[in-house]
Amino acid sequence: MTTQTTVPTPRSPYARRRTTRGNYELYSWVFMRASGVVLIALIFGHLFVNLMVGEGVHAIDFAFVAGKWASPFWQVWDLLMLWLAMIHGTNGVRTIINDYAQKDLTRGVLKGLLYLAFTITVVLGTLVIFTFDPCPPNAPAELLASFCTA
Repeated sequence: MTTQTTVPTPRSPYARRRTTRGNYELYSWVFMRASGVVLIALIFGHLFVNLMVGEGVHAIDFAFVAGKWASPFWQVWDLLMLWLAMIHGTNGVRTIINDYAQKDLTRGVLKGLLYLAFTITVVLGTLVIFTFDPCPPNAPAELLASFCTA
């Protein structure tokens, strides 16, 4: 004699809920992959120009940076690298905070500090790139001799 067991009918049938939230996490995931690919190109281009072209690492000094940032191309290149790296990293740390911070207050404080650090770094980095003065008024003469006119 065999006994048959049946699974009871669920109390309510499965109904797909409509959410009003957007797909923020999906877009965040896609952004991480796309920005990672772009960052690889930006970083390896940066390293190649700074370390392999010309005299290599021995040529990197104030004059090298001043000459590079005299070109809008390199200003935009470095700005893209700064912004993408900071957004990419902040998004990754935000994900880690969401995964491991158990209390809402802890999660809020950590994310607030993260966003504050992001904002300060991006604002200061952007200001440095666009307000960099290759000919500072009190700079030593040997520094100014290579590219500044008196």
